[in-house]
Amino acid sequence: MSLAFSASQQLTLPVHGRAEHLADYLDDEQRVIRALLEPRQLTPLSPGHYQYEVSGFKVFQLQVQPVVQLQAQREPGRLALQAVECRLDGLEAVDDFEFTLQSWLAVNDGGLEGEALLGVRVSRPAVLGLIPPRVLEATGRSLLSGILLSMRKRVGQNLLSDFSQWCEDR
Repeated sequence: MSLAFSASQQLTLPVHGRAEHLADYLDDEQRVIRALLEPRQLTPLSPGHYQYEVSGFKVFQLQVQPVVQLQAQREPGRLALQAVECRLDGLEAVDDFEFTLQSWLAVNDGGLEGEALLGVRVSRPAVLGLIPPRVLEATGRSLLSGILLSMRKRVGQNLLSDFSQWCEDR
């Protein structure tokens, strides 16, 4: 039996001062991605491609460590990230696992706007066979929402701070 759950988060981030430089900042792909994600867990693979080791977490006594391959796509004033591959270290008992990440940041009149969507489809491990599917799915949605909330917080703090530093360094 497969379980599926998803979560999404939208962002509107006002930028006061130097907002006219936001499009150029977003064009500095590697810098922006390092500001969005934990740099110690991020490995550039090739231009526009990265590997990200998501912080491990525990779900119903199972320790899980997702490792995601990300692809970045740039357009003027916009940066998009999507997962192109993912594996779960520590949960080898899962036969099928699909992870979806689609996110983008774009310059708007007052600063930045963006959206992120996370989704998971996974077979239910035998060790969780006694837990009702709706409980597992609710837990999964809650977990994904928590990840998105922490990403949103990171964008609000680190990205604005890094943008200010980038402006100063220019």
